[in-house]
Amino acid sequence: MPSRNLIKIYVKDSYYHIYNRGVEKRIIFEDDQDYKVFLKYLKEALSNPSLLRIDKIQVTLQGGSFKGVPRQPKNFDTNIDLIAYCLMPNHFHLLIKQKENNSMEHFMRSIITRYSMYFNKKYNRVGKLFQGHYKAVLILDDNYLLHLSRYIHLNPSEYNKNLESEYSSYAEYLGIRKTSWVKPEIVLAFFNQATRDFHKDINTYKKFVESTEINSISVLEKMTLEDSDL
Repeated sequence: MPSRNLIKIYVKDSYYHIYNRGVEKRIIFEDDQDYKVFLKYLKEALSNPSLLRIDKIQVTLQGGSFKGVPRQPKNFDTNIDLIAYCLMPNHFHLLIKQKENNSMEHFMRSIITRYSMYFNKKYNRVGKLFQGHYKAVLILDDNYLLHLSRYIHLNPSEYNKNLESEYSSYAEYLGIRKTSWVKPEIVLAFFNQATRDFHKDINTYKKFVESTEINSISVLEKMTLEDSDL
């Protein structure tokens, strides 16, 4: 029987938790450059095309040379919102909003294909880089969305307590970094409400994420955390 999170339910204007890991649990980000290339691909896919810098390339052919614009990757600025992310050595988590039916599928195919080609060329390898098809969970309520963002940002906590320095969107949530293609507003809006469903003393996102009194796993485990090492 296939994993329940391999079966995608494509719903317009809905939120999804997307995750995948390296084949045979292998490392998929070997160094800082690898993390930055993956983020570059996210930026190119999710930014307003008019704001992206397009560098011309020099092409030399027999008899002369010319400058041209390289083929541009697919853009999903109007189809996908990236709410939160975290890149770990052997896996990644993305929290997205799909604005059009099936846009998630095209978005993920573009990102995974581009990164796999980059990685295989850099490390002189062949074959699949990721463990099968990515997994996706449709998020059906606000409480789940809130705790999922916390779970994503806490992923590196086992080996680094300085979470805002990791390759994640936590710095955007804390206002340390501004990134146009990361959209934390939907989650941060919970902390502007007069009434909250969680602990009354948790009045900022930082306190919510880093509080030891909150157990997000109990909220999430009913649906998504099939892979215990994710």
